[in-house]
Parts: sequence; C-alpha cells; structure tokens
Amino acid sequence: MSITLPSDYGYVLLATTSTFFVNIVHGFLTSRTRKAAGIKYPTSYASSELAEKDPRAYAFNCAQRAHNNFTENLTPFLGALLVAGLKYPVFAASLGGAWSFARVLFAIGYTSNGPQGRIVGSALGSLINVTLIGTSVYTALGFALNW
Repeated sequence: MSITLPSDYGYVLLATTSTFFVNIVHGFLTSRTRKAAGIKYPTSYASSELAEKDPRAYAFNCAQRAHNNFTENLTPFLGALLVAGLKYPVFAASLGGAWSFARVLFAIGYTSNGPQGRIVGSALGSLINVTLIGTSVYTALGFALNW
C-alpha cells in the first residue's frame, strides 16, 4: 500500500506546529509563576503546605499541572491529527488549530484561577479531541478495509 498525502495536508502540518507555540505559552506561565513563588530548580512542585499558605506557590503548582496535562495529552492528539488528516486534511487541521487555542485557554485559566479556571478550555479541548479521535478511527478503518 502506498499513501499519497492530500494536497491540503500542509494545513495539518501547520496545526501540528501550532502545538510548539502552546508549549512556549506553558513554559512562560510556568517560569513566571516559579520565579514569583521563589521555587528553585529542580523542585517540580511547591509542597502542599507551602501552596496552602502562599498563593504564588499555589499558582505555580497550577501552572505546572496545566503544563503536565498538556504534555500528557499531546502525543495522542498529534497521532489523531496526523491520521485524520490523511483523509480529511482541512477538517482535521481546523480541529487541530481549535485544540491548540483551547489548550491556551486551559493554561491561562488554570494558572490564573486554579482548577475552576480550566473548565472552559478543558471542555472545549475534550470535545475537539473526541471528534478528532473519531475521525482518525474512521480514517484508519477506511485504510484498513480499503473503503
């Protein structure tokens, strides 16, 4: 079997590269809150005791958790995006760009307002991700079953 990439697959690659910038946003938020809280490297999180007393340490923990959540979700998202884009490149790329936007909302919301602040970005990102996964499964089945 050979796969010829659709002519619009470049949009999928652009959506893929948008995640690099989402990671930069996370790095900025985490670095800024780390510095404000005075948390030294290599400490990954402020202790629970410190975070309960110091809102800056709590904000750092939220920024760090948001970044970890992004990296936990990035690999499956990229896989779904690249597979779905083989059959539906513009649709997949649109979902990919929207997911990156939702992840920025998630990061900013979580960092500035704690766990409650992540809800809009989380809900939007989850809906987009489920749609993208379904599209990738349909695409993979089409290739496997030659439809």
